Amino acid sequence: MLSVVALKAFTIWVGILVLAIANGALREAVLMPRLGIPAALVLSGLLLSALIIGVAYLSLPWLQIRRPMQFWAVGFGWLALTLVFEFAFGLWQGKSWPVLLEAYTFKGGNIWPVVLAVTLLAPYIAAQLRGWG
Repeated sequence: MLSVVALKAFTIWVGILVLAIANGALREAVLMPRLGIPAALVLSGLLLSALIIGVAYLSLPWLQIRRPMQFWAVGFGWLALTLVFEFAFGLWQGKSWPVLLEAYTFKGGNIWPVVLAVTLLAPYIAAQLRGWG
């Protein structure tokens, strides 16, 4: 049972990753030229946060989990996958550690740490929205 939930949670995270990449493309191509960098970063972060919660809300019945510890486990899994992906992809691109870590500050409108917190909390928030908590 645990491996089935883990596989489903991983599949959902891949969907979140696709949405995050599309969100980044939208930010770069549309939001930044029209709104400027700080506003685009904030709007993009809020949009991605809403998408993550929406995906969590829609996917909870498929995951077939109901206990708070399960919501937290999925959230921690999504957060860990996101961090591993972000750092691995950044290092693969040749970015330095200081450049990678700058994304984890609130400088210039960046709210990436908020998105990470939402990623962790999304299954729990979704369960609360469904009245399962």
